[in-house]
Amino acid sequence: MDQSILVYSFTALAISLPCLYLALILLSPPPIITRPSEKTYRSRKSLKDALNLPSLADVGSIDLSVIIPAYNETSRLPSMLETTLDHLNSASIRQTRTYELLIVDDGSKDDTSALALKLAQQHLDSDIRVVTLEKNLGKGGAVRHGMLHARGNRLLMVDADGASRFEDLELLWKKMDELGPKNEPTVVVGSRAHLVKTEAVVKRSVLRNILMYGLHTILRIVGVGHIRDTQCGFKLFSRRAAQQIFPAQHLATWIFDVELLLLAKQLGIPVAEVPVQWHEVAGSKLNVVKDSLQMLKDLLVLRANQLTGRWKVSPQ
Repeated sequence: MDQSILVYSFTALAISLPCLYLALILLSPPPIITRPSEKTYRSRKSLKDALNLPSLADVGSIDLSVIIPAYNETSRLPSMLETTLDHLNSASIRQTRTYELLIVDDGSKDDTSALALKLAQQHLDSDIRVVTLEKNLGKGGAVRHGMLHARGNRLLMVDADGASRFEDLELLWKKMDELGPKNEPTVVVGSRAHLVKTEAVVKRSVLRNILMYGLHTILRIVGVGHIRDTQCGFKLFSRRAAQQIFPAQHLATWIFDVELLLLAKQLGIPVAEVPVQWHEVAGSKLNVVKDSLQMLKDLLVLRANQLTGRWKVSPQ
């Protein structure tokens, strides 16, 4: 009797493991493909004739690249861009820091690219580059694309909604100076964890807050519990960190931030968390229930691929 149970157990295991592995392959996202037109950009100096984008593998040529993923952002982009440029063009910053803005239109159905170019023409002293993706990849795919073609020695990803106070970049910058004074690979992330009991979070729906706490619990399980706020769209990367992290990124969906932090952890790249000011902005494209289920699936797929060795990353 015991021997029969043992045989059945081994047989079931032998059948289930290949099936689970096949399921993992089917559930995993396909490689992110870059089309020829997506390797080019337009700017106020080249409105019609697109120019070739540089590569993250190149040596950095400016101090800061600001990566702005944008999907149907004609209503929110103008004010966000205004506050961003007000800070970057302030006397104290402009004298000491060169920068570019890289707006990545993630296959928008509205006139996001056209509006971005119009805004670029209104700011003659700023280097604003617009990249248009042919198809919608997801926020993570747009951020990854911008990072892979940025020129900065430091690279900031920031949401197009303007929810994070852009002036808080200086807090992240100072922390990176402390972590990597010689341009070592480092990551500094903005955090809203200190706002949990303030009106900014309390006014959210009960369902959204429940899902937020549930996500934090899962994140502790998968290995990034040391970061209190993984999802804040305000993160600063040194160029050497970005060169190791973003080519290894697989997820293009909302949960890509977690993959970036896990990759940093696996690569031994230090990550610091800095409190920033943040406020809710109307017009979010996040479907709380649908996207939460997608996040859970992507987290499981991410960890399974890493644990099975399908997705590998090695320090450079």
